[in-house]
Amino acid sequence: MKKFNTQAPYSTRFSRFTYAVLAIVLVVMAGCSGLRLAYNNGDTVLYWWLNAYVDLDRDQKGWVRDDIDKLFDWHRKTQLKDYVDILRTGQKQLQGNVTQADLMADYSEIKHRTQALLQKAAPDLAELARSLKPEQIAQMEKKFKANNDDYRKKYLSGDKDKRQKLRYKKSMEQFELWFGSFSSEQEAIIRKASDARPLDSEIWLDERMRRQQNVLNLVKKVHQEKLGKEATVTLINTLIKDSFERLEHSERKAFFDAYQDGTAQLVLTVIKIATPAQKAHAIKRMQGWIDDFTALASQPK
Repeated sequence: MKKFNTQAPYSTRFSRFTYAVLAIVLVVMAGCSGLRLAYNNGDTVLYWWLNAYVDLDRDQKGWVRDDIDKLFDWHRKTQLKDYVDILRTGQKQLQGNVTQADLMADYSEIKHRTQALLQKAAPDLAELARSLKPEQIAQMEKKFKANNDDYRKKYLSGDKDKRQKLRYKKSMEQFELWFGSFSSEQEAIIRKASDARPLDSEIWLDERMRRQQNVLNLVKKVHQEKLGKEATVTLINTLIKDSFERLEHSERKAFFDAYQDGTAQLVLTVIKIATPAQKAHAIKRMQGWIDDFTALASQPK
């Protein structure tokens, strides 16, 4: 069963260049009846998202579009069939006795897919990093700051109960897309499981800013030292590796582990209390995505 989206600390800001692809196919499409249309326009969405961070100049725009097109072409041909397998596993798990170990295995598989996508994009990201001008790096820094200000307003305002309620509502939006509506009794159980997760938005903001600073340090180093492509790819791959390993070696490992376990328990709770009709709703939705992914994988560019 695919794990639902959380405030996961695995992605770096460079990783979001490619994580946006996964977002399109694994998250954004969660409520989308036109998955094929969404995916087929994903390259444009990703281009404009990236442009908002660095304000691409005339020379960069053409080859960045080409790089994104090639990334999507690779993703379509090599990854979508694997997503079909993940969804089919989810269907079987919903019809059986899914465990927390199953959920964690599914989560590990998705992380593996994310890392493969990042590594595939590393050479293109290196070219982009090497092409950035000082004013574009400054634009990236400005965009990070604006995003962090928005995060503070949304997640750091109000008392604990307000923050718990906001987190619960975000989770429910996804659960309802998968399973349909819930009864008031079910909602009360889900709210209790949601609130049982550790809550510390300051930690997530600090981790977010840490990742952003790592990216800024990287692009500034590339610019100042005029690094070649190979050296830049090495830096990016190191950044990717470190971001994926941070949970295992961080001074905050206990918090991260508790949050991950709590989120798995939340998802498991929803599955356990879901009615046969709600599970059928989720299985049907998965089948729609399976059909779309299968068609997309065989579709010529």
